[in-house]
Amino acid sequence: MRLNPFQRARLGLALLLVALTASVVSVGCGTSAGPEGEEAPINAQAPATARADVGAPAEITTPAPAAKRTISAPAESAPEPTTASPATAPTATEDRATETGPESAPPATTAPTRQPAAALADWERELRTANIRRGGWKTDFSKRNVPYGEIFSGGVPRDGIPPIDAPKFVSVAEANRWLEGKEPVIAFEQKGAARGYPLQILTWHEIVNDEVGGVPVVATFCPLCNSALVFDRRLDGEVYDFGVSGNLRNSDLIMWDRQTESWWQQLTGEAIVGELTGRRLDILPASIVAWEDFKAAYPEAQILSRDTGHSRNYGVNPYVGYDEVGQSPFLFFAKEDDRLLPMERVAALTVGAEAAAYPFSFLESRGVVHDTVGGQELAVFFKAGARSALDGYLIADSKEVGSTGVFRRDLEGQILTFTSDSDPDSDGDGDGFIDRETGSRWNIFGLAVAGPHAGKRLTPVVHANHFWFAWGAFKPDTEIYLGE
Repeated sequence: MRLNPFQRARLGLALLLVALTASVVSVGCGTSAGPEGEEAPINAQAPATARADVGAPAEITTPAPAAKRTISAPAESAPEPTTASPATAPTATEDRATETGPESAPPATTAPTRQPAAALADWERELRTANIRRGGWKTDFSKRNVPYGEIFSGGVPRDGIPPIDAPKFVSVAEANRWLEGKEPVIAFEQKGAARGYPLQILTWHEIVNDEVGGVPVVATFCPLCNSALVFDRRLDGEVYDFGVSGNLRNSDLIMWDRQTESWWQQLTGEAIVGELTGRRLDILPASIVAWEDFKAAYPEAQILSRDTGHSRNYGVNPYVGYDEVGQSPFLFFAKEDDRLLPMERVAALTVGAEAAAYPFSFLESRGVVHDTVGGQELAVFFKAGARSALDGYLIADSKEVGSTGVFRRDLEGQILTFTSDSDPDSDGDGDGFIDRETGSRWNIFGLAVAGPHAGKRLTPVVHANHFWFAWGAFKPDTEIYLGE
């Protein structure tokens, strides 16, 4: 189903709810909603609420022989541009100062190597015609590796969707009082410490700056792309803190760091504007799973508390009906890759130079898929149960879409072959998956829960459950798996 004008207006109102709640209530709670007085561009394309945030799986450096799949990337696909192109910019917008001060030019302390006047004129002209805010930023706008014409204001100011900077956590028992069994949770483990980040909270905040197992991390969720990614916040020994820029590219959240005010693409973890342009954050293994599966696997885990310092309708979905598979994505102006419907969920990953995507519609019928990507033997697990965070008014009542896990098949020198054990009529105990070599049973987290391998773990492969349109836009050479 495509969005008709009425439905698109309704989505705009939903996004407006998020923005107004974030800006008005946060101020009421004593939390800044962004630079005071920052205003939207004259020709804003979005309702005064659009936003986004998601990240691309980190690359694993291994050889990348071609893997066979049913649907390869279309011949016309090309990598995303790395040079700015004024021709892609929207209708010209007068770039103006905000009440917080004059319009920001690249600060002298971060100025790049001197450039020819023509080059400076190009980026300045391109920036002035782009549909983004510039006032109040100290970003070095002379540095970027994407056209400014691809970046759009989402309609909210910087941190108008407030990140969580001092997260509080509760026990599994306490979280159980307000989390329904199949509600989606971002599951993350680092050095023996497990965290659960409920999407009923992340849909309203999108970013959590945290530290897990002594490692500074940032947990992110882009509702417009269904992208949940966890990054290591360190670069060259420095720890960075992240917020929501208020801008989108390919409908995906653009983050910003408070140390250099560089802008970062959530789906790829790459800085695309500012001093750190071209640098990438390491993406850490994480997945969206059902609360009942998470708490069973990690009974001692810490769960992000709803005591965030902000007043929000946690558990209510402000994007009702957004993930209908045939809909058009919001604020997405790139050419759609029509090999799949735009809102089809895919388990997507990159190994070396090779990208692959596994549609949920196919995984659900198989339970387990074995594949070779970038020279690695992989197993993709699918388990029914986890609900969508973007369907019904209440997430607890939303449709079930399932969850995935991706793992290397080699364990102690042996390549394992798996079958699904999620069928209630099977003779298994319902923990998920069985390896044919030893008969051990495994859960969606790659942990053996019974059999000769009990207690052992498969090596996780970074992946995420993006909407297809977003992954296809950033990874146009992706091969789609639909069977041998």
